[in-house]
Amino acid sequence: MPQENVLTITSIILACWVTFIIGWERISPYRKGLAFFREGFWIDLVWYTLIQSYFLKILIFDYIIMPLQRHFDLSHLQLITHWPIALQVLFFVITHDLYIYLFHRFQHSNKVFWRIHEAHHSGKEVDFLAGSRSHIMEIIINQTIEFAPIILLGANPVVVPIKALIDAMFGMFIHANVKVNMGKLKYLINSPQLHLWHHANYQEVFHANFATKLAVWDYLFGTVYDPGHAPGNKPENWGLYYDYPKDYFLQHAFSIKRFDEKSLLKYPWFKWYYTLRFRIMDQLIKLFPTKSQEPEIHFQPTLPSNKVHEEDNILQ
Repeated sequence: MPQENVLTITSIILACWVTFIIGWERISPYRKGLAFFREGFWIDLVWYTLIQSYFLKILIFDYIIMPLQRHFDLSHLQLITHWPIALQVLFFVITHDLYIYLFHRFQHSNKVFWRIHEAHHSGKEVDFLAGSRSHIMEIIINQTIEFAPIILLGANPVVVPIKALIDAMFGMFIHANVKVNMGKLKYLINSPQLHLWHHANYQEVFHANFATKLAVWDYLFGTVYDPGHAPGNKPENWGLYYDYPKDYFLQHAFSIKRFDEKSLLKYPWFKWYYTLRFRIMDQLIKLFPTKSQEPEIHFQPTLPSNKVHEEDNILQ
């Protein structure tokens, strides 16, 4: 099948999967009352899912993997070229999933690499879109290691979009705000049943539940945490225990230099920038008021508190 057709099919499947997950979250939520347009929704959708993904795809494939292929092309060895496509996909899914488990576990134990992973844990309202929130450097590292072997080893070109589809579907599933009981399958396949605990603000799970697709890694290496009940439903039960910037650019700056977001509001230029998106939302509400919203209601930002950042303690 031509790769163009595969891209079309995988795009349709992904769109259907998004629709299905959204409906599932409304019908059987893990945390009841979680709004669809929850805090950080537009940051995750616009910046992380659309803009960042678009530019990083170009960077990773055109400026990292392609140059690597020119110097380290192993396709002539015919190591996997003649394998059935299904076997190629399965091989890269399993090997990459093991790598992600090990790297993810390393990030939680290393102070430097935690800085490029903490963004993924910053959301206190976790849903199907929350998995897209990942630092630029984390995406560059993981997707280069994910897709470079596929191309360098000479796999069928359709393996890339199929593997990307599987990644996207699992990423949305394990972060989805859905109540699901996997039964015996939980020992093999990862799900919100285990992964949502990983996003809870409890020290017991900071070094547990690292698996992405195959939960078997956590069981095999003794890092599973499955208490049989859900975390608490208060904001402090989720995300990070220290303040984290809400703005996309500030989140990346915070990984380099710690600062108090609230203290920056004393600068007029920063206050103008920081409140810009809230002013835009305020104008949209005025232009398109709903029956449940009075036209005079204004959209106000939730400003961070002045807590001291002590996130390094959690690594110990």
